[in-house]
Amino acid sequence: MFLLEISYLIGSISFIVGLKMLSSPDKARMGNIYAAIGMGIAILATIVFHEKDGQSIGNIPWIIGGMAIGTVIGWLMAMKVKMTAMPQMVSFFNGMGGACAAIISLVEFNSSHGAGSHDMGFLLIVFLGLAIGSVSFSGSIIAYGKLDGWINDIRGSWMKIVNLAFMAVVLGMIAAEVFAPGILGPNAIWMLLVVSLLYGVTFVMPIGGADMPVVISLLNSFTGMAAAFGGFLYGNAVMLTGGILVGSAGTILTVLMCKAMNRSLLNVIIGSFGGGGAAVGGGADGEQVAKEISVTDAAILCAYANKVCIVPGYGLAVAQAQHVCHEFEKSLEGRGIDVTFAIHPVAGRMPGHMNVLLAEADVPYPKLVEMDDANPQLPNTDVIIIVGANDVVNPAAEDDPSSPIYGMPVIKAWEAKNVIVMKRSMNPGYAGIQNQLFFHTRTKMLFGDAKESLQNLVSELKNL
Repeated sequence: MFLLEISYLIGSISFIVGLKMLSSPDKARMGNIYAAIGMGIAILATIVFHEKDGQSIGNIPWIIGGMAIGTVIGWLMAMKVKMTAMPQMVSFFNGMGGACAAIISLVEFNSSHGAGSHDMGFLLIVFLGLAIGSVSFSGSIIAYGKLDGWINDIRGSWMKIVNLAFMAVVLGMIAAEVFAPGILGPNAIWMLLVVSLLYGVTFVMPIGGADMPVVISLLNSFTGMAAAFGGFLYGNAVMLTGGILVGSAGTILTVLMCKAMNRSLLNVIIGSFGGGGAAVGGGADGEQVAKEISVTDAAILCAYANKVCIVPGYGLAVAQAQHVCHEFEKSLEGRGIDVTFAIHPVAGRMPGHMNVLLAEADVPYPKLVEMDDANPQLPNTDVIIIVGANDVVNPAAEDDPSSPIYGMPVIKAWEAKNVIVMKRSMNPGYAGIQNQLFFHTRTKMLFGDAKESLQNLVSELKNL
C-alpha cells in the first residue's frame, strides 16, 4: 500500500504541475505530457499494488483490453480532428468523463445491495455523482451537436420552467433517498439516472451559441466534481485530486468568462444570446452601406503602418488560416512593423480557442495580448485587421442598450486609425446580431476566404 500511495502522490503532483503549465501556450504541450505520465503511473500502480481484503485486482486482461481500445480510439480522434472541430471533441471527451462518473455510481450502488445497505454519506456521494455525471454527459453531447451544427436551439420562457422543474425533481429525489433510503422504491437510482439525463438535455438546449464557451467550461467543472465523488467512493487520492483540480479549474474559468462577458452565470443559463440580426443595407434610403477595400490597397495600408493589430476569430479557424496569418505577421515584421494579436476571452467556440490555434502556428506567446491589455493600445494602432471575428468587436456592446450583448466587454477595434474586416459576407456572427463596426467610418471590408485573403496580402507585400 505504501508504494501505491507514493504513486498516487506522484500522479497528483504531476496533475498540478501539468495544469500550471497549461496556462502558457508555449508550455501547454509539455504540461499535457506531464499530466498524462502522472495518470499512467496512477493506473499502473493501481493494477500492480492495489489490494482489498488481501486480494489484488482481477480481470487484468479485460482491464488491459479496455485501456488498449480506449487508447487507440482516443489517439485516432485526436490525430484526425481539425482545429475547427476541437470544441466538439472537447465536449465529447468531457461527456465521456461524466458518463464514467455516473457508471461508477451505478456500479457501486448496485454492488452494495441498494439504498438500505449504507449510511447517508455514502448515499449522498453516490446520488450526487450519478446526477452530476449524467447531466455532464447528456449536456456535453447536446453541446457537441450544437457546435457541430446538427442540433438547433430550443428557446422560450417555458424552457426556464422545465429546467427549474427538472432541477427540483433531481434534488428532491436525492434528498428523499438520502434521508429515507428506499422510499422511492428499488428502481430509484434508475429513475434518477433518466431524470438527470433529461435535465442535461433541457439545460443546454436553450443556450445560444455565443454562450457556448461558458457552457463547455461549466460542464467540464461538473465532470470534475463527479470524478471527485468517485474518488471519495473508492478512497482513491489521485482520483480525488484530479477531480478537484478539474472541477475547481472549470469553475474558476467559468466565473472568469462570465466576468469577461459582463454577465452572471444565471443570466448565461436562462438568458442566452441569439436572435435575428438586423438586415444588411444595400444602399437604399435609411440603410447603411459598408465600404470595401481591395487587397492591394489593404497591403499598402499595412506596409506603411508603424503598428498593426490582428484580431482572430472563429472564421480564422474555419479557414485554417492560422499558418498563413503567422506568415503575414512575419512579412510585416520584416518591414519593421510592430505586430500583435488581440485575444478576446470568449473568441472562438471554447475557452482559449484562439490561443491554441495561434500556438499551433508557432506564433510567439508574447505577441498574444489579452483584451484588457490590448484596448489601451488601439488608439495608437495604425491598422487593426479583424480575421473572422464578429461579436467580440461589436460596438453595440457599449452603445446599444437594446442589444443582447450590451455590457459585454469587447475589443474596441473602432478606436484604431484604420479598421480592415476580413469576412466572407455581411452575415451576423454567432450571437445572431448585426455588427455596426462594419459600417463605421474607419472600417473597410475585405471580402473572401480568410486564408486566401491573407495569402494575397502576403504576395502583395512582397511586391511592394
